[in-house]
Order: sequence, then structure tokens, then C-alpha cells
Amino acid sequence: MANTDIPQRWDRTMQQRLARGEAAALGELYDRFASLVRGLAHRVLGEETAADGITREVFAHVWQHPESYDPRQGPLRTWLAALTRRLAVERLRATGTAALARAGKGSAEELEHRVRRAAVAARADYIAQAMPVPLRAALELAYFQRRDYRQTAADLGVTEDEARRRLRLGLQLLATAHDACVPGTPPGYGGAA
Repeated sequence: MANTDIPQRWDRTMQQRLARGEAAALGELYDRFASLVRGLAHRVLGEETAADGITREVFAHVWQHPESYDPRQGPLRTWLAALTRRLAVERLRATGTAALARAGKGSAEELEHRVRRAAVAARADYIAQAMPVPLRAALELAYFQRRDYRQTAADLGVTEDEARRRLRLGLQLLATAHDACVPGTPPGYGGAA
């Protein structure tokens, strides 16, 4: 219980500091989560400048509306990721719609498919980053180094059953990226973009 309470306590304290208008709190939050926010935005938008813009928007929103984060709903990291995905998908949808109107190429269905694919990819990236290290290590061995479960078990120094369990759990977590990413406003922090 103490392990989960420490991040929750940090999240609550950070939210309170932001609500009091402490600029140092915003700097600390930025230092801790800017790479996550920027990475997710870049994954959705595929462009450095646009990702930088979304990063600024996310932290401006946090600064202007610190009360919009409720620590009882989940971790600050998850809330920031959901906010980033939502803003990035909105930007992707807006720029795609404008491009469709200007060029007349493509269709609204193609744009929505692109938006959906980007939202799922961003959610999968977040899940992979947030997943426990043992699960992530097993998946990395299996996927990037093309190890089967026996080789993964040997590399990790665990039993074959444990390697299979880790791979199965990791894949189940990643599979939720597709289910949770219905574009639009999420009900809570659960993950839609």
C-alpha cells in the first residue's frame, strides 16, 4: 500500500501547489513529464513543431486549470497522457479537415481512420512506457530480439511459465490500446483520445 500511496501523495501535493499558483511546481511537473507529453503528441501528429505546440498547450492548460485534475480519478501521469492524446487528436482532426477542404483530396472516413490509428498508437506507446519493467522486458525480448518464450525465460532468468505469463499479460495490456481509443472526449481518464 505504501508504494501506491507515494505517487498518489505526490500527485495530490502537485495539484495543490499548482492550484496555489506555484510556478516552481509547473517547472517540476514539466521536467518530470514533458518528454512523455511530447512523445505522445509526436506519435499522434508525426511532426516535431506540432508536438511542441501540443506540449505547450498541455502545460498551459495545467497551469490555467489545475482544478481540472482530480487525484481521486487516477494518477497525474495518466491524466496528462489522456489530455495530450485528446488535444493531439483534436489538432490532427482539425488540420486534416482543413487539408480536405483546401485540396478536396481524400474523405472524411479516411481522416477518421487516420485519427483512430494515431490515437491507438499513442495509447499503445503510453501503455508500453507505463507497464511494469518485467512485462516490458519480456515483450522487448520477444518483439525486438525475436526471442521465443523459452529464450526469453533464459535471458530473464525466470521459468518458462513465468516468461509466458509476462508475455501474455504484456500483450493483454497492449490489446487494450485498441479498445480504449475511441476518438472523442473520454469519460474519465480511462484512455480514449
